[in-house]
Amino acid sequence: MSRTTRLSSSLLRAAAVTGVAALTLTACGSGSGSGSTGSGSGKVKVGLITKTDTNPFFVKMKEGAERAAKENGAQLSTAAGKFDGDNAGQVTAIENMVAAGVKGILITPSDSKAIVPAIQKARAKGVLVIALDTPTEPESAVDALFATDNLKAGQLIGEYAKAAMKGKTAKIAALDLAPGVSVGVQRHNGFLKGFGATDKDVVCAQDTGGDQAKGQTAMENCLQKSPDINVVYTINEPAALGAYTALKAKGREKDVLIVSVDGGCTGTQAVKDGKIAATSQQYPLKMASEGVKAVVTYAKDGKKASGYTDTGVTLITDKAQDGVTSKDTAYGLGNCWG
Repeated sequence: MSRTTRLSSSLLRAAAVTGVAALTLTACGSGSGSGSTGSGSGKVKVGLITKTDTNPFFVKMKEGAERAAKENGAQLSTAAGKFDGDNAGQVTAIENMVAAGVKGILITPSDSKAIVPAIQKARAKGVLVIALDTPTEPESAVDALFATDNLKAGQLIGEYAKAAMKGKTAKIAALDLAPGVSVGVQRHNGFLKGFGATDKDVVCAQDTGGDQAKGQTAMENCLQKSPDINVVYTINEPAALGAYTALKAKGREKDVLIVSVDGGCTGTQAVKDGKIAATSQQYPLKMASEGVKAVVTYAKDGKKASGYTDTGVTLITDKAQDGVTSKDTAYGLGNCWG
């Protein structure tokens, strides 16, 4: 097939999913033409589907996949939902990639349960499916999971917050993700475990979708409900920065402890600037690069990745607490993403 024909095929496929998922086909290495998944290139075809293509976490994940595809002679196609929670867009992306002949799909599920039937159909056709960052429910719905231990990430900031409070009575606000997303549940539960608390000890809980503006609104609502809040757990750093903005407007930014999860460069800088007390840093580039390598291995020798691979998490703070292992923001900024 000529390069021109392959390009036309790619454009037609991309057009077919307009309005449902943002699908971008990426060339990896010479001889791949437009980067389409048409036959003839001889390269292993790998698909990457993220929740969105705007969140810096997923931007870095895509960079990791692109780099690994180039290094391993693979051909990468990428897709993303139009928003965090766009399950329909991810289902369509899976169907398109399977039809295009990918050997494996890497996916960060927007809805851990609703995506399972589409994944099962892909696996039934011999496609290796690896979840990145966010487990499916059940976790066994995919061949393998490459992710942060999100329970541990939450537990680290819970232990930190407990130590930093030094015995003071905690009034906890939880700025969560959204119902049905396992990563949010795991981080929330991990925080409570690390703090030695239960949901009964949370005076206000609000969903934010991991969005900064929604995080600000959620914090404003919590302050109206419980003005004496002094500890804020947030699902991620955008939500944490939203909370900080709301607290600052009330003159409370100095006396409320904010802890979070992500380890992006903006969030890590916020730790350095004193806006966030501590964050658990995760490593999306590693998740994606290891995923691509696993698909290439499967294509070459039939060996499937399986089970859970922990891609690491590090507590980042400049105000270390006794008994809680951490690294400072110099380390965090040297290893951040976004």
